Amino acid sequence: MLKPVDYFLNRITMYRLLLYVLCALLAIAAIFGFFGQLPYSPIAIIFSAVFITLICWILNKFFSYMFDAPANVESVYITALILALIISPIQGLGDTAFYALASWASIWAISSKFIFAIRKKHIFNPAAFGVAVTALFLGISATWWVGTGVMMPFVVITGLLIVKKIRRFDLVLSFLITAVVMILGYSFFKGSNFVQTVKTITFDLPIFFFAFVMLTEPLTTPPTRHFRIIYGILTGILYAPFIYVAGIFSTPELALLVGNIFSYLASPKYKLVLTLKRKVQVANDTFDFVFEPNRKIKFKPGQYLEWTLAHPDSDSRGVRRYFTIASSPTENEVRMGVKFYPKPSTFKSFLHEMEPGEQLVASQLSGDFTMPKDETQKLVFIAGGIGVTPFRSMIKYMVDTNERRDVTLFYSNRELSDIAYTKLFDQAHEQLGLQTFYTLTDKDKVPAGWKGNTGFFDANSIKAEVPDYMDCIFYLSGPQSLVLAFEDTLSKLGVSRTQIKTDYFPGFA
Repeated sequence: MLKPVDYFLNRITMYRLLLYVLCALLAIAAIFGFFGQLPYSPIAIIFSAVFITLICWILNKFFSYMFDAPANVESVYITALILALIISPIQGLGDTAFYALASWASIWAISSKFIFAIRKKHIFNPAAFGVAVTALFLGISATWWVGTGVMMPFVVITGLLIVKKIRRFDLVLSFLITAVVMILGYSFFKGSNFVQTVKTITFDLPIFFFAFVMLTEPLTTPPTRHFRIIYGILTGILYAPFIYVAGIFSTPELALLVGNIFSYLASPKYKLVLTLKRKVQVANDTFDFVFEPNRKIKFKPGQYLEWTLAHPDSDSRGVRRYFTIASSPTENEVRMGVKFYPKPSTFKSFLHEMEPGEQLVASQLSGDFTMPKDETQKLVFIAGGIGVTPFRSMIKYMVDTNERRDVTLFYSNRELSDIAYTKLFDQAHEQLGLQTFYTLTDKDKVPAGWKGNTGFFDANSIKAEVPDYMDCIFYLSGPQSLVLAFEDTLSKLGVSRTQIKTDYFPGFA
């Protein structure tokens, strides 16, 4: 049942998905407005969205020029459409309150990405910042009208798509549980009707839109699971409308802004400007892009960055991608390993044509796909294709630091020419005792004299090569089909879910 959903999600970027979701919600709202289910006409909803989008687009162009920063069109549209869904649509051409709120909120939202940014990294969710500052100075607040009852099912369905795509259920659930417990607890203390309170939470508050769309904005989200859960709990506490501090009642936007401050303190505080030094072919249609960073980057082997390559006429997959850092923290250069497939996206097409000296931007250092602190813990790495890049980072780190761990690598590829980083793995075998097992899945292309495995690794492979597999932590990285298959295989072998770490690649880019 979920296969068609996974197929769709794996072939679209998170940002483009969010853009489609916001457009769909506005279209649904316009339909409800036409049938009188919302107090806004379709014309009012469309006019308001276009008005806000136009202001945001113009301002973003201006600031991009002034600050010599690449303009990210997707980001502008996302901010504008979020504002259109939380600022009440215009009530008439003479609605001065709408013009004031929409204009100033748009100005402050876009400004926050440039003026209120430290080391090219903005601190606050732009839409929340825009409406909060406008409310402070003009006394006009956003209504969060998208949280009305008729919109709730559509917000939840589309929101779940977003969270499934970005795999941030930990953040969303920690927020929702905390916020609901806070509101229900206060309701019980005040003697309010329990059923009515539940209805209010579900149908009268923008809790789902806030959780699925606003809270999950990547640039203002902590980088690791531990901090994301704390972020969700903190924001959930502050989300409760009865919170009253310094004469101010909490609002969704204020709760998010306070959470953003925590996130900023818990996150890397910079964007990287990376200058291409060289391209190295490491396997068939697979290249390492080696960059010189504008500053030293501190990270753990296995973590990833969001890479932004601005280019004209981008396709539906946009200008940003998440890629694992293929280099080790011991290396001064930053590597990104990329596999190129037929009919690549515009992102990959422009990336492939990059020349030494050209630049791209990277940010959002994140990821929990890292080795445990306990160096005596036995590890099993299972990689498919280009999914080997986090293991390249880990193994290179172990080689450079002479860190001895009990590691077994299972590496699956279609044919011999697809195998990457063999020299490093051979060096790790000689120096550290790394055990690497290769398999070729296309049996028609197995060369004469091949001494490795053929077909797919399975439970028998694990039992044969790692007899003490119950004592190991398994790391799975590669296409989703490989990750899901091995999760099932390991589960049937009796391996605990807590001993399995995944880092699959969500579709071809």
